[in-house]
Amino acid sequence: MTFRYFTVAQNWWGPDGMVLRIGQHLGFTLLAMAIALALALPVAIASGHTGRFGFLAVNVSNIGRAVPSIAFLGLFSQFIPHGYSSIWPTVIALVALAIPPLVTNTYVGVRGADPDAVEAARGMGLSPWQVALRVEFPLALPLVMAGVRTSVTNVVATASLAALVGQGGLGRLIIDGQANFNVAELVAGAVLIAVLAIVLDRTLAALARRTSAVERAERTSRTTATGAATDEGDMPVDPSLIQAVP
Repeated sequence: MTFRYFTVAQNWWGPDGMVLRIGQHLGFTLLAMAIALALALPVAIASGHTGRFGFLAVNVSNIGRAVPSIAFLGLFSQFIPHGYSSIWPTVIALVALAIPPLVTNTYVGVRGADPDAVEAARGMGLSPWQVALRVEFPLALPLVMAGVRTSVTNVVATASLAALVGQGGLGRLIIDGQANFNVAELVAGAVLIAVLAIVLDRTLAALARRTSAVERAERTSRTTATGAATDEGDMPVDPSLIQAVP
């Protein structure tokens, strides 16, 4: 029954089609993540670099985990004038959900950067902010990307709540399917949300591997070593330099 729902072209296209709903869902996710990154990263990098307000940065951010997103959604939707529709209650709720993993992981990653690398950068004359942005933050990227992956997964799953305040997204399929007793539509919405979360997570995982400072260094080291070995192997040997072993 659900498989048949996916095979009907009308369910994909049109004003209520799944393609439109996927685009709306991605729009909520990307906008919320962009705002969360802009708010969380500078604070977490500064706190991790200076070592100040660490307790505050980690523990206050946990408020976002403690308060359900639907509570934020209901609270901020009250500020929308009657008769108007706005995406901002949904976006604010998603931002509040996305910030905690970003702040925690970035702070821990920057704070735990290799002391020898940090000290070497300071010895080269880099300013404190250059050390933070050029040394500590790149070393913290694996943890930062882990926080981004957690936030994106949470946001994709929670963005379905947008349908509760009259917005679009894949949650609309679940709400409409439940209202119309259409189990196939309801299940299709849930499946698409799960697939979208998995695709985004796998994409970010691949990006994290590519941007890892450690892996970049290893790739550079391997490339240099391979090139050096090739050059030495191709270099002609002067017989006069070979000494007989007594």
